[in-house]
Amino acid sequence: MRRARGEYMRRSIATVSISGTLTEKLDAIAAARFDGVEIFENDLLFFNGSPKDVKRHASDVGLALDMFQPFRDFEGVSDAQFKRNLDRAEKKFDVMQELGTPLMLVCSNVNADAFDDVERSAAQMYELAERAAKRNLKIAFEALAWGSKIFTFDKAWAVVEKADHPHLGINLDSFHTLALPHDWSGVRDLPGDKIFYVQLADAPKLGMHTLTLSRHFRNFPGQGDLDVPGFLRAIIDTGYAGPISLEIFNDDLRAAPPRQSALDAMRSLLFLEEQVRRQKETEAAAAIAAGHKPHRRRVELFDPPVAPTIDGVSFVEFTVDAQAKTALDQFLRKMGFARMGAHRSKDVALFGQGDVRFVLNAEPDSFAHSYMLVHGPSVCAMALQVDDPAAAVARAEAYGCQKFDSRLGPKENTIPAIRMPNGGLIYFTDAGAGRTAFQSDFVSEAQPVSAAPLFTHIDHVAEALPDGQLDAWVLFYRAVLGLSPEEIFVLPDPYGLIRSKAVSNETRTLRLPLNISESRDTATSRSVTTFAGAGVHHIAFGTDDIFEAARRMEKAGVPLLVIPPNYYDDIAARFPVDDALLEQMRQHNVLYDRVGDGEFLHLFTQPYDDRFFFEVCQRKGGYDSYGAPNAPVRMAAQAQARGGR
Repeated sequence: MRRARGEYMRRSIATVSISGTLTEKLDAIAAARFDGVEIFENDLLFFNGSPKDVKRHASDVGLALDMFQPFRDFEGVSDAQFKRNLDRAEKKFDVMQELGTPLMLVCSNVNADAFDDVERSAAQMYELAERAAKRNLKIAFEALAWGSKIFTFDKAWAVVEKADHPHLGINLDSFHTLALPHDWSGVRDLPGDKIFYVQLADAPKLGMHTLTLSRHFRNFPGQGDLDVPGFLRAIIDTGYAGPISLEIFNDDLRAAPPRQSALDAMRSLLFLEEQVRRQKETEAAAAIAAGHKPHRRRVELFDPPVAPTIDGVSFVEFTVDAQAKTALDQFLRKMGFARMGAHRSKDVALFGQGDVRFVLNAEPDSFAHSYMLVHGPSVCAMALQVDDPAAAVARAEAYGCQKFDSRLGPKENTIPAIRMPNGGLIYFTDAGAGRTAFQSDFVSEAQPVSAAPLFTHIDHVAEALPDGQLDAWVLFYRAVLGLSPEEIFVLPDPYGLIRSKAVSNETRTLRLPLNISESRDTATSRSVTTFAGAGVHHIAFGTDDIFEAARRMEKAGVPLLVIPPNYYDDIAARFPVDDALLEQMRQHNVLYDRVGDGEFLHLFTQPYDDRFFFEVCQRKGGYDSYGAPNAPVRMAAQAQARGGR
């Protein structure tokens, strides 16, 4: 992840950002290849050892102790309180010297009785910096977004500038800067040498007080709604070349495994650097085209291979045992899929219809079998058709993903693959070789099909995730595959709420709705429990004639989900639907949504073994969503079909 040459941007993280004991945190942070760490005071207070022990452990795992934080409520106080604060600071300086950390973060005062007096605050910060200088330490002053008098970066800078001490600088935090409705464009005008430290955090826009948002809902850059790339760009333009660090307060991270969180943290920083790099390269190209000389970067930013161009899903692979193989074989045949071939050397079958391909893998002593032992019959892999498979794997590896090499027989195709966060695989097939090139590994068993294919392509693949993992998966798909997050929906299941957020590429050839639920009895949580983790809970096929598809599936005996008749009365009230169309929908259990001129018609099969189900959908008029208003009735119908809880 680090560059061999040039001055790269040092990457750090605050210990508060991940779970575990202090030593567990340091080990996880080092394993994720961070350069340094901020020691959060409580982590040190709860550590059963001395500051020198922490220093020794950090040194052993290759981490610099960049900063000690936070020191609170120092400035803007009475003279008597100021004297007590200096005594308190001297004790913390003792700790810092034992730790060997050179910088202390001082947060702006949050007490209501603090003085709104820049002169007083500057004089007090000057004295603190003077005492720090005697110990060769430095002070970084930060405006908390909920500070009583100093709550924006420019107010903090006014104090630092007024104090004018070489051992006093400003700490810039993206959360405290971007979470407020305040013009932060002046960040770019700050002198880079007076920015002593930069902390980064993203956050969703939830419409709550910044203190609550900060303490519970911060997330890694790339997981929220703040313009963190723009913030970092502005800081780099100042000439700042110091560490960039993550400071994340998040309830889910407090419960997540520290090593995975640290890997996600590093991935987020790398993705942030790449975003800034690409933006600056675009600006530089435009400047050159206009006859101007572009600004030279003082630091190197992460530069992985570009995100792949994705032309759709080549195939979806199910891991099955003998029983599931027979059952799923029969299910797919009823849905109009033909068995197209058997693998040359493995117990693997290929099914197809239109551009949809399914692989049923029952091979013993294989990755699929190992996945089966943990998760049961389920989707274990998905193959994406991309412009450059080797580059796609190289990008994934640069972002910390593990490459997977499968066992090959004679003259079999090599299909590069990476592991997903749940241990499943993403294969990359070569778009230049054609959509069906991988099928040369199968001995053809093509059977005559009596009618035209019902399904044209895979429209979307929906995944059920354990509670607390949505942000990590969104980041994975954004960084590794270059997908973009869509609007989040909160959907009512009869037994709780489900949060759904899709990621997709610009051309919509890959759409992946991601779903989580806190309640253990919702359809999403039942899938997670059945899979023993994250997994695909439904696959949607595109069709050009949903009613013909419904008629053929009904005739073949495909168990379709029955929709309550009251639903169609509501559709008639909400939309100007023709009576004949409404009757067709009612007869075939087809659901309907409309946005502008776009229409979406879809139906569902009954779940297979309470594990996954299939959807058939038809898009008209540029409809670009997933029928979210129909999700509650679908989940209620599924609950009724399985007899409730």
